[in-house]
Amino acid sequence: MLRTLAIATAALGAVACTSMGTTALASEPAAPAASQTTVTYTLPDLPYGYDALEGAVDAKTMEIHHGKHHAAYVNNLNAALASEPALAAEPLEALLAKISTLSPAIRNNGGGHYNHSLFWKLMAPAGQGGTPSAELAADIDATFGSMDAFKAEFNKAATGQFGSGWAWLVVTDEGLKITSTPNQDNPLMDVAAVKGAPVLAVDVWEHAYYLQYQNRRADYLKSWWDVVNWNEVNSLYADAK
Repeated sequence: MLRTLAIATAALGAVACTSMGTTALASEPAAPAASQTTVTYTLPDLPYGYDALEGAVDAKTMEIHHGKHHAAYVNNLNAALASEPALAAEPLEALLAKISTLSPAIRNNGGGHYNHSLFWKLMAPAGQGGTPSAELAADIDATFGSMDAFKAEFNKAATGQFGSGWAWLVVTDEGLKITSTPNQDNPLMDVAAVKGAPVLAVDVWEHAYYLQYQNRRADYLKSWWDVVNWNEVNSLYADAK
């Protein structure tokens, strides 16, 4: 689960009343404050072992990426929301939709948590990820010309993202689009150049591939297609249509 819910309880208190310059306790206790649902984010388990993607992504990279980097985003997000109980009661997607009004800490760590939680599910051990559904394959062909042309354009967006960031396939009101975002931004944010429902994403921060590929981002992307979980992509695509 991306989040666990905890119900905050409010104690009854006495109301101070002021009249003619004197203060007295009210004879009746104040009405209980409305309970508020707060969100504490937790690091999700991987749906496979650290070594399950070997050949495309090495076990040590997965261990550090998940257990250190993603964990840090979760901890920092909870810390950023600790003094913002009203925001802590909102779903993460709602925060992302108005991220331009929130702090850089929520933007960076909220985006980092959402992006990575999605990313893990978008990969599966080689041979277990299925294939694009007939509906998605037809949409890709109609939009990009062919599956090979789509992969080439997606890789171009991923390699062309300067510095750290992500590449995305999203469903928009105008159909499928490929886009990229810097840092931990994503297409759910109100600051995104292309907004839409993510159905495929790849992390091109160096911590996602540097131990195995060093500066060879293109080689990482070539291998990454072998572990794309099309079953999850198909589900996200169907939900977004």
